[in-house]
Amino acid sequence: MGIVAEFFGRFFGDKGLSLEELARRLGKTPEAVRAVRVEYRRFTVPKKSGKLREIDAPSAELKALQRTILRKVLAKLAAHEGCTGFERGRSIATHAALHAGSAVLMRMDLKDFFPSTSEARVRQYFRKIGWSKPAADELVRLCCYGGGLPQGAPTSPRLSSVVNFGMDKALTRAAEKHGARYSRYADDLAFSFSSDDAGEVRALVAAVRWILRKSGYRVNGKKRIRILRQHQRQVLTGLVINDGVHLPRQKRRKLRAIEHRLKMEGKCSLTQKQVVGWRALEEMVERVNG
Repeated sequence: MGIVAEFFGRFFGDKGLSLEELARRLGKTPEAVRAVRVEYRRFTVPKKSGKLREIDAPSAELKALQRTILRKVLAKLAAHEGCTGFERGRSIATHAALHAGSAVLMRMDLKDFFPSTSEARVRQYFRKIGWSKPAADELVRLCCYGGGLPQGAPTSPRLSSVVNFGMDKALTRAAEKHGARYSRYADDLAFSFSSDDAGEVRALVAAVRWILRKSGYRVNGKKRIRILRQHQRQVLTGLVINDGVHLPRQKRRKLRAIEHRLKMEGKCSLTQKQVVGWRALEEMVERVNG
């Protein structure tokens, strides 16, 4: 009986998997895990809009441990099927393909997505999936910063997916109730309708706002909610989806010009990495259309 009690005390504690078990999975002692200092360096990078995005980059030691947490703790956790960002086998193309050919496309962006994914929700999630309070507190300390998920930590994308399982489920149900489909690529939410019913669109907008508010998010005030009908150019995550999934005409022309110059001259103005990126994007689009 003593051995059994010791086993459960070590691995589950009073209410969940213990800090000792977390340390074991990370290949460290509990003391070594606690000793890791939470240090970040803030810098900015330009957005496509021309504004600046703030990045909080973890120190080398913290980043290494976050990568271990990503592999050993977060990798096998389930994200909702409506979540297409940061998930293996899903991409901007699969996100766009779900809404191709729709009568109405409704799009919205979440404001400050990572920082708005609060550490309180992250802690609640770790407790819900079975970690004890000391272990959950340590995971939150190592993965959160400034009250939310830091933009720059390797754990943030995956955590933003799994922590929002309940939100994605609620949004999926709301969409189905009003005759729509739902998917989310990071902070980009999409809803599509097979028929143009203004009443159902308005009702879904109200339901979505309530669910997002309950989850701690706000719609980006400047971009707001965009409703695009079939006669308009429907663009989702940079892809045109009125009839199938396609690169915008300007991008297709640029890609053809790049390939032509590479064939004729063996070089172009892009780096090899950029060329590979363009080709990968084209292949993603071909796969979802195929």
